[in-house]
Amino acid sequence: MRTFQQYIVAVFVLIFLVACGDKKKDSETIEEKKPNIIYVLADDLGYGDIKAFNPNGKIKTPYLDKLASEGMKFTDAHTSSAVCTPTRYGIITGRYNWRSRLKNGVLTGTSNALIPQSRTTVASFLKKNGYHTGFIGKWHLGWDWAKADKDSVFGSGWNPKDFKNIDFSKPVTNSPNDLGFDYAYGHSGSLDMAPYVYVENGKPTAVPDTVTVDKGKYTWWREGPTSPDFIHTDVTPNFFRRSFNFISESAKKEEPFFLYLALPSPHTPILPTEEWLGKSELNPYADFMMQIDDFMGKLSATIEKAGIAENTIVVFTSDNGCSPQADYKILGEKGHDPSGDFRGHKADIFEGGHRVPFIVKWPAKVKAGQVSDKTICTTDLLATCADIVGDTLKDNEGEDSFSILPLLTAEGSDYKRQATIHSSINGSFAIRKGDYKLIMAKGSAGWSAPRPNAKEVKDLPEIQLYNLKNDISETNNIQAENPEKVKELKSLLAKQITDGRSTNGAAQANDSVEKWKQIEWITKTE
Repeated sequence: MRTFQQYIVAVFVLIFLVACGDKKKDSETIEEKKPNIIYVLADDLGYGDIKAFNPNGKIKTPYLDKLASEGMKFTDAHTSSAVCTPTRYGIITGRYNWRSRLKNGVLTGTSNALIPQSRTTVASFLKKNGYHTGFIGKWHLGWDWAKADKDSVFGSGWNPKDFKNIDFSKPVTNSPNDLGFDYAYGHSGSLDMAPYVYVENGKPTAVPDTVTVDKGKYTWWREGPTSPDFIHTDVTPNFFRRSFNFISESAKKEEPFFLYLALPSPHTPILPTEEWLGKSELNPYADFMMQIDDFMGKLSATIEKAGIAENTIVVFTSDNGCSPQADYKILGEKGHDPSGDFRGHKADIFEGGHRVPFIVKWPAKVKAGQVSDKTICTTDLLATCADIVGDTLKDNEGEDSFSILPLLTAEGSDYKRQATIHSSINGSFAIRKGDYKLIMAKGSAGWSAPRPNAKEVKDLPEIQLYNLKNDISETNNIQAENPEKVKELKSLLAKQITDGRSTNGAAQANDSVEKWKQIEWITKTE
């Protein structure tokens, strides 16, 4: 009998050991598997528009607040530019936009491709490392529309006549698919920039059959050709629906996936659906924000349902500060400031132009409820992805990208970024190192007062220096009292520009430097 009992015990012990071994094996498999990566980029969403970043804000954002509480929020995150095209270039390439041909401003809906196929992108890099890659949303980095004939000229894209020479029945070239995206679906520019045509995997989904325009205070968009399947109010919902499908289908595959979901909202036209109109009790912009928040809740639910939440990285941020089109006056009267405590807004060199909310959720690696005050930049995605998959970047890849993985995994001592360069809509520069920020311009260098060339900037100093630790609202210019700090930061700015990189490595060439006035001035005053 004792022998039989011993036998039973031995069997149970064996079963237990095998089960533990299987669990350990499963754990190791999860540990070793590359994470899915979902990067959600809002358009013109301000730092103060999410409650988790601005407790005094009046817009209800429960799902984004939850996302922040479940991961890490960065309170000192910045876009590389205060406007959209430049920031998108930096996210995709890990390189400051002004190193490309785009020294200031933004592209239009008819602009040629900004990123050459020879340049490594986040998508091409991850694809090389075994990822299934997808882009859905607002591209705004240019692609080449088919010409009606070889001598066709498209024009600037700001005039309705600029579209007559596009052949919408033919594929576009130099599309996102040519830059590493296995799947790509979106429109060419901002939602207020014609042509209003969806392009899927390089092919327009329909030929425009009407011309639309809207001149409403919040709802306006420029006149231009519009396809029958392009309904402005449904563009944001459409992109989210397609993203849900992409996530659900990709989750069934063995390979990990990368999704770049580039929203056209809450940028103009400000178009909350009927369900959300008036929900905020503030204004349509706030309604639109609440709708985006709700969709982010649905996106999280989609990830959970697909069973991939544990090892999926979700990043949520914005391409620059909030636009004045949100109607700061009305919102202010009701106690809400889209810029939070920061000066300025979209287009400006001040913090309100480029400091943005930034959230990372990754249950497998990032502990919930963390807050980081380290200065990071949206150019950091490429180096972070390289770090995550265990690959290295070449000298001509991600020249301004620093991995934030050490910050996410509580090993912050390995974070390499020492300085960050900002740029405004007119191409003016600022450099931030530690508590100090040096601005190589008068006034805002953007859209808020004092604006470039306005009377009020005439007698202002040529440069500005702020200690953000003591003066987060950038009201006390201390450049006159700190000549050595000005010299130090100006020298560092000039070096990082002329070296063609801010990371370690061999010097690289900047593009189109022949008539680059900003760097000429910085170099001359060095």
